[in-house]
Amino acid sequence: MNNFLRLNNISKHFNTDKKIKVLKNLSYSFNKGKMYSLMGPSGSGKSTLLNLISLIDKPSLGSIKFNDELVNLIDNRKNDIFRAKNIGIVYQQNNLLPDFTALENVYLANLSVNNKDTAVNKAKYLLKKIGLSNRLNHFPSQLSGGECQRVAIARAIINDPEIILADEPTGSLDLNTAKEIFKLLENQKKPDRLIIFATHNRFFANKADLLLEMSDGSIKPSHA
Repeated sequence: MNNFLRLNNISKHFNTDKKIKVLKNLSYSFNKGKMYSLMGPSGSGKSTLLNLISLIDKPSLGSIKFNDELVNLIDNRKNDIFRAKNIGIVYQQNNLLPDFTALENVYLANLSVNNKDTAVNKAKYLLKKIGLSNRLNHFPSQLSGGECQRVAIARAIINDPEIILADEPTGSLDLNTAKEIFKLLENQKKPDRLIIFATHNRFFANKADLLLEMSDGSIKPSHA
């Protein structure tokens, strides 16, 4: 779908001792069925942009549309429900719950749409599919970095989201493990899904359908 996600004149600033402008009048449209990479130096706004798209944070100015429907940025409850059902997020540090097993970390994300038995069975299926059927009852501290990211990806896709956002998903991994994790992320592409990931690694950025360079609070298309 063309223009599935539309950002219109998005600006974001943070007030500390002085106003820090991170994003400046940014406009861009993202299409389903595509994988986009965001590249840019630290502080260029990659993570901030992903937080705005995920509705975790709000822009200082501008609007966001999904499926041509304007997001009501002050309706936190509606946006929380939308995010839980439609957006999967993968973080660099995986953000797994340390006191819960791999299985629990994944199925808990599905309880907003399914009962426990269905959620558990779906989580088991996904973890088996990504090669972790023998790690279901292991805690994050008992897993390698690559295994934790696999769990994080399973958690991100368990609700079959329309959007997957990944913030430096391979950033803390060695190269071979990073390639495995990126391939797993790449395999989540499908015609009715949008994937956006931020990275410092041009090798992975170039594998996207479209590479977006971020600088001075804005983005510009570049050939991937």
